[in-house]
Amino acid sequence: MSLYNIKINSLQGKEIDLTSYKGKKILFVNVASKCGFTPQYDGLQKLHDEYKDKLVIIGVPCNQFGSQEPGKSNEIQEFCSINYGVTFLITEKVDIKGDKQHPLYKFLTQKSKNGKKNSSVKWNFQKYLINEEGYLIDYWFSLTKPQSKKITKHL
Repeated sequence: MSLYNIKINSLQGKEIDLTSYKGKKILFVNVASKCGFTPQYDGLQKLHDEYKDKLVIIGVPCNQFGSQEPGKSNEIQEFCSINYGVTFLITEKVDIKGDKQHPLYKFLTQKSKNGKKNSSVKWNFQKYLINEEGYLIDYWFSLTKPQSKKITKHL
């Protein structure tokens, strides 16, 4: 399975063509507006600004952890823009675990699909870094800040 075959829409409902990011690393982060880790939006935006020539950040809203992303698409977009000046890509709200797990998170969490390792998403703001060819480099739990050397050493 290739990351680039996965279909996911933006917050505005337009399909995101992941193939357009071949040649850049991608950092996928499941995000939520009402979480203790929500201030990480600021670090993600700084990471986006600093590395935008070689890194794409994609926030993936999810309401499965403490119901901390209850908003509709327009509310999520407004929250991110007003509070954190977010200009990086935010997808539609999806399930990232369970029976309705989005194919993107099947890829990110299953070694049989990503070729690297199995994982489970423990909470909001877990981060998955993909290399320029669409393969998983590694993942980090919520406590790892976006600008951590654990992540930036790969950039």
